Amino acid sequence: MKYVESAKRLFLETGTTFPREITWSVALLKYASAGANLSLGKLDAPLSKAIASAAKEVMDGEHDRSVVVDVFQTGSGTGINMNINEIIAERASEISGKPVHPNDHVNMGQSSNDVVPSAIRIAALYLSTKALLPALGEIVTALRGLEKRTSTVYKSGRTHLRDAMPVTMAQEFGAYADAFEHDRALIRGALRYVAELPIGGTAVGTGINTDKRFGEMVVAEVNRESKLKFVEASDKFRAMRLLSDLLALSSALKVTAVDLHRLCQDLRLMFSGPLTGLGEIDLPTQAEVAGSSIMPGKTNPVTVEASLLACSQIIGLDLANQMAGTLGEFELSMGVPLIGYNVNLQLRLLSEALRKLSSLVVVPLKPNKEGAKRYAETSASLITVLSPVIGYDKAAKIGKKLSPGFSIRDALRELGYKEKEIDKILDLEALVRPSS
Repeated sequence: MKYVESAKRLFLETGTTFPREITWSVALLKYASAGANLSLGKLDAPLSKAIASAAKEVMDGEHDRSVVVDVFQTGSGTGINMNINEIIAERASEISGKPVHPNDHVNMGQSSNDVVPSAIRIAALYLSTKALLPALGEIVTALRGLEKRTSTVYKSGRTHLRDAMPVTMAQEFGAYADAFEHDRALIRGALRYVAELPIGGTAVGTGINTDKRFGEMVVAEVNRESKLKFVEASDKFRAMRLLSDLLALSSALKVTAVDLHRLCQDLRLMFSGPLTGLGEIDLPTQAEVAGSSIMPGKTNPVTVEASLLACSQIIGLDLANQMAGTLGEFELSMGVPLIGYNVNLQLRLLSEALRKLSSLVVVPLKPNKEGAKRYAETSASLITVLSPVIGYDKAAKIGKKLSPGFSIRDALRELGYKEKEIDKILDLEALVRPSS
């Protein structure tokens, strides 16, 4: 593979190679192009069949070891395009018994400038559909289930990490379920934009050296093979020079990661303890691995913390994508390989974090109902509610008595209130609902 050998010497050698989804997507375009060129009378049947068969082998992962070009390469993605072209040409030559040229035959009617921008979009939509959207569905379902299970778990609200008015645990988890439902809508909106492919634009968007029907035919075949719904870009010049759609997707992934980060932070605080922290929840599955190499019996929220690391990476990659999106002038983007790689990594990290957090944290989570209620009844913020009921002076006396071991309920008993009266005053169900 002549081009690849030269490219390896000139590109960076970081060991960062393209993920399977992008290799699959480039090979899929070669497969579809072979069929289109046959239909258009540009390739004869034996040659088209040999190219398609070789492309299918690449799609199936049979030649993954030969995909060796680094992600940090020429900004248009010519490296990955030619790497795949040469693999297919070599294998198609073996299949057909005739010489197959990587440019003249495999790359017929195409350019790296429309193939790779199309491929990274195919990979992004494919991975979003197969992994991310189902993972978002799992976290929403898990949180809605937890919301139902904790509807009568009363706890102290906290603002600025200080005691605030009571809430239910369900209200806290329901807020995150709602956030992820909105995140899913944002991602779906971005994916409709990502589904526009510039294939058929060739070198600069004009479609030079290819039939005007080529792009439409390739997109139709890509849809048949992928079972997804791609369309020709409404403006191929735009889709080749700008990667705004992928930046929109990256941004939506960042927003989702921020929401996930917030959920994980709350879970860590709720799980803190068990004796010197909040201890509002238990996470049984997190005890499956040792929390410490030196402190026996210690349990840490390991899945939660792994998810926090993933969120940090996703958020950071969004900034890298913004920078890569600015690269290029006039007819072409120079950030194509990097944004393709980064978005793929963001999608895989976010899908895995959401899936693991759903199954290993949210679903098995056990609320400490009594402990949470004790915090709610101890919160100094309840003095505000008691003041109109028992008078300012009595409320002030109670406020001075409150401590971790002395609740408002204890103080009311000292003031002579009976249990039924105390239950009415401290009706947490009434306090966590809007006033009538």
